[in-house]
Parts: sequence; structure tokens; C-alpha cells
Amino acid sequence: MALETTSAELPRLRIAVDIGGTFTDLAAFDEAAGELRFGKALSTHDKLVDGIQNTLDGAGVAFRDAHLFLHGSTIAINTLLERTGARTALLVTEGFRDIYEIGRVNRPDAYNLFFRKHVPLVDRSSRHEVHERLLASGAVHKPLDEEHLRSVLRTLKPKGVEAVAILLLHSYRNPAHEVRVKQIVEEELSGVFVSASHELSQEYREFERVSTVAANAYVGPRVATYLGELSEHLDRHGFGGAFFVVQSTGGLFPVEHAQRDCVRMLESGPAAGVIGTQAICEGLGLTEAIAFDMGGTTAKAGVIYEGKPLTTGSALLGVYEQALPIQIPMTDIHEVGTGGGSIARLAQGNALRVGPQSAGSMPGPVCYGRGGTEPTVTDANLILGRLDPDHFLGGEMQLDLSAAERAMREKIADPLGMDVLRAADGVLRIAVTTMSYAVKAVTTERGLDVGGFTMAVYGGAGPLHASAIAREIGIRRVLIPYSPGYFSAYGMLFSDLRYDYVRSCFRRLATVDFAELEALYAAMEGEGTAAVEGSSVRPESVVLERAADMRYVGQEHAVTVELPRELFEQGDREAIKKHFDAQHAIRYGTSAPGEPAELVSLRTTVTGVMRKPPRHTVPAGGAEPDPEALSRRKPVYFGELLDTPVYERDLLRAGNRIAGPALIEERASTTVLAPGDTLEVDTAGNLLIAIGSDAR
Repeated sequence: MALETTSAELPRLRIAVDIGGTFTDLAAFDEAAGELRFGKALSTHDKLVDGIQNTLDGAGVAFRDAHLFLHGSTIAINTLLERTGARTALLVTEGFRDIYEIGRVNRPDAYNLFFRKHVPLVDRSSRHEVHERLLASGAVHKPLDEEHLRSVLRTLKPKGVEAVAILLLHSYRNPAHEVRVKQIVEEELSGVFVSASHELSQEYREFERVSTVAANAYVGPRVATYLGELSEHLDRHGFGGAFFVVQSTGGLFPVEHAQRDCVRMLESGPAAGVIGTQAICEGLGLTEAIAFDMGGTTAKAGVIYEGKPLTTGSALLGVYEQALPIQIPMTDIHEVGTGGGSIARLAQGNALRVGPQSAGSMPGPVCYGRGGTEPTVTDANLILGRLDPDHFLGGEMQLDLSAAERAMREKIADPLGMDVLRAADGVLRIAVTTMSYAVKAVTTERGLDVGGFTMAVYGGAGPLHASAIAREIGIRRVLIPYSPGYFSAYGMLFSDLRYDYVRSCFRRLATVDFAELEALYAAMEGEGTAAVEGSSVRPESVVLERAADMRYVGQEHAVTVELPRELFEQGDREAIKKHFDAQHAIRYGTSAPGEPAELVSLRTTVTGVMRKPPRHTVPAGGAEPDPEALSRRKPVYFGELLDTPVYERDLLRAGNRIAGPALIEERASTTVLAPGDTLEVDTAGNLLIAIGSDAR
């Protein structure tokens, strides 16, 4: 429902917009009135800016009334996964032309007969050697041959190259050659997007670094153009504030940085959801939680552990054995291709499959009436009575139940010889099993006991499946936050300015010079503090955090360990070692306190803490919901059709308790309470669900 507002009523707006595969979501915080406003519209993939403007128009919000615009988008990750990026050339140190293709020869499953190597974003004919060489110390072994480089670049002009990636060996130690190569490329190939590896990663591992810079160059022109168009759109609509993009860490950085370091926004939307989950957990006193986001295209899971989101220094994007590594700090998120728009189909042998193909926003699920013909997860929920054709998006979008039933019958039910209800139920069962893998990937596969976590579920489609997913993997507590259908955008309002730095530094812990470490940390902290202080917004405070990548001597891979700065001030090797042993035990289920350890890389996070929106609250009520909160009763399928009450979430009060089966409807989402589940509303309006034990 649109809100009637005027400019005078909204003098201090902070607007956050998240673009998903199906919907674009908006959350706006009026700092003067202390109010939150929300908007949702279908994503317009042919011109993303239109979808953003549609959300503002629907919520009665204007850019001219905002002083801060925060943005997260799937454009970078989709460009990578869909392979629709720029025509890219790669410049690499002489003799190392093929490191991008050779990779690590990952073979995680030795018995997988369908194993395929990763496919580089830049083919071999577009990879060119640069005559130069640095030693591992950073000293020059062979000077840069500038004339040869210029001759190579002149051959690229007629090929229509749109982007150039630069990877020179050991540039993390000494970036001088990369800096000069970039200058020459910009001279010879004016207007081409150029990315150098040292600007993105100052860690060792040449394959991961070349993969990162190639990805940045590949997505760069498209992302930079889009962000430029969005900036122009903001200017035309009277926006005079600061424009920040959400990074994959959940932190904010200026749009100018995002246009250069595009890969830092690969997981911007999902990361913002994890930040929002952290904020809710702080209010409830929870230290361990799973953040689960299900939208129209994918489902994502992250973890809050000991009060903080788990992060990683690198990630694999795509199917694991074919994935391309990206070596930048990011929230540890696992994603599966299952969402509300995931298409159900029969594969060879009439095996039922759900996703990863998605109907997206155009044409969308069959029930949207926009030309879709393949049944989806959303269609299955409508057929089973869990969605209502007259109350979707607050009644603004009518759903076509008969079309959904017809598609499910023709494509799934009749070929399998079953009725439509059982076919739709089967679609949901498969989708739930697939989505449970995302949760397991960030918990049990990380050495964490999933049963001890509360699962916070959001996204437009998440609350529909929360109970079923929890039962699938043994979670007993589920939390549905306030306004889950807008939650990633809402989470952006809790994001802070953030700059992450890392320097490779191979030192034995037993003999390391702490003065050397202090100098490295101080340099990174100084750079980050200057970046925060140079921002166009003023944070309330600046927080410095230190960590180190460590491993046992003789190991190949390291784990990241957060370390209090006083351990470095005191030179406490024993305490640092204990922190590492504990983190190694969490990550791998074992540790070796008696074995020597070594430092691999030093990490610093500089955070400019922003003012946060106030906590949402709801009035107190009794154990029984008010009679007007009960909207109606309807048959809903839970193995059989059950007469099920439907409640309006906006009319529920703190202390209300509801026993399943039940549906709790709100404008952008519906929560399914299965038989045996019990729900209680807390003072912040969160739905706290105790999962029953009678799984069917």
C-alpha cells in the first residue's frame, strides 16, 4: 500500500535498495520521525534503475528527501554466473600465461565421473605475456619491457577489447610493475576498463589472484556502467547525499570504489541480510544463529557465531569443482539455486527436479500471469493453499490459481500418475531438501552443531519453508524477523563503513618480531582510518580489529583467527597460539596444541560505525491473539487438507501464542506454522517458533 507523504515530512531519509532476481526491495529510515517505510516491485532486468524507481514510487519515497542511499545488487554475481561479461584480455608475467587455466586441479569428489575443470573467463588467445619478473621478496629480477608491452597492446585495439586484467607475479610484495603496466594500458587503450591484481588482493597465491582480477575486469564495464547510470538517475531526481554500495562483507564503500573494485559487491544483498540478522540477535541476546534468505531465484545461508558473522578471505563462485576462486574478504555465505521462481520439471526417467533454472521476474511463475508456462515453487505453494490468490503483496498482485494447477497437472502430476496436491507437495519436499544443503554447508561442514542454533529466516519465500527446513536438519528454534520480505534492504540500514586490508607475511610464531607485525598493522589501520575519515558521511566512531591467517608448520592452508590487539602489544605468543588452536578445532574438528604454528597473512578491518535505526516494537497483548487478528480460515495441505486459521501479522501483539497449523500473512511474505509448531510474538514483533517433533 502506498504511503502518502510530502517532502517536508521526510527531511532526513536513509534509503536502502536491494535488487534480487525476482523482486527489488526498499527500506527507508526517517531519522527525524524514527519511522521505517518499505517498498517492493518486480525487478526490471532490462533496465534495473526502473525497478528501483518503482519501489520508491510505491512507498511514497523520493530521492530528493534522502541524505544517504545504500545499494546492493546481484548484477556482479549474475554477470559472472551467466557469463555475460566484457570481452577481456589478461596481461600476465612471461612464462605464466596458463596459470589461470591450470588452477589448483581441484577434485573434491574422487568418484565423480562427471567431473569438469573450471572454465576461465578469459580464453587462452586473449592472455598475453609481459616481459618482466619480480622475486618473491619484491626485488626486480627482470625490468619491465615497456616497448614490448606497447606492441602487445596495439594488437588488442582492433579486437574490440573492453577490459584488461593485469596479474604480475609477486605484485603483492611490490606493485610497481603493475602500476606502470596499468598506466601504459590506459595510454594505449583509452576508455577500456583496467584492473590490476594488487588493487584487489595483496595476498600470495597466483591462481586465486589472477582469478580475482580477471573476474573484476570481466564484470567491470557492466557494473561500472550500471552504477554510473544509477548515479545519474539520482542526480536527475534531486538526490544530493552520499551514495554507498554494500560490499560482500556487509560493510559500505563509496560508489566510486565500487565502480573500480566491482567484485567486492558480489554478495552484497545476502551479506546485508546477515548484518540485519546480527542486529536482531544483539537485541535478543543470541550469540549463535543461522541467517537464511530465500527469495525468488536462490536461497542463501550465513552464520552468526559468538555474536559475529563468520567471514572468509576467499570463496568459490559456481559449482565447486568448476568454480572460480575470488580472493577478497566476504561474509561466509553458501548459496543454492532454489527460490520461489525455481522451475519444477521431469528429467530423464521421470525424476522430479526443482531448479536451478528460475522463471525470475519475467515471465515469472505461472500464477503471475506474465507468460510463464513451467510450474515453480511459488505455484506449488499457491496450489497447497499456503499462498492466497487474493492477498499476495497485500492484494496488489492477483495470482492465477487455475493456471498454476493446470501447469502442475500437465507438466508434473499427470506424467507421474498422481494428483495435483501430491505433485505440488513433492515439489516443495525436493526444494526443502536442496535448501537444507545451504544451511549444512555453513554449519555442519564448518564443524558447528546445527542443533544449537536459532535459524532466522527471511526473504519473500523464506517463511513459507522455514518450518520444513528446520525439521529437515534438526533445528528446534526459528525466528521470523519483522518485515522479512524486505529484510536484505532493511539489513543495509544497519551496515557500517568498512575497509578490509590484508598483507601476506610468512613468519614462525615462535620467532616473529612483534615490532615488525605492529608496523604492518599500523600501516593498514592508518590507510583504513584515512579512508573512513575521508568519507562524505561522519560515523559515530571508528573501530579497529585485527586478525591473522595461521596454520601449523607444514600445512598448506590457513585459517583466519580474530586476535585482540593487546596480544600484540604484550607479545603474548602463547595466547595467540591458543586462539589459533581453538579456531582450528572449530573449523576442522581437531587441533594440535603441541605443534608449532606460523603466520601467513595479517588482516585488519577498519569500521566506521553508523547510527542505527531504532528497534521495531509492538504493543503488548495476551496469550490469545485479538479476534480481529484472525483474518479467515481456509484448507491448507499438510499431508492432508487441514482447516487452518490465517492471521494478519500487523495485528499480532507481543505475548500472543499460536499453535500450528496456521498461516501468518503480511504484505510481502507468509509464515507457515506446521502442525506441532508453536509460535510466540516478542516485543520487537519477531515470530519465535518452536519446531514440533511430529515431522511427517
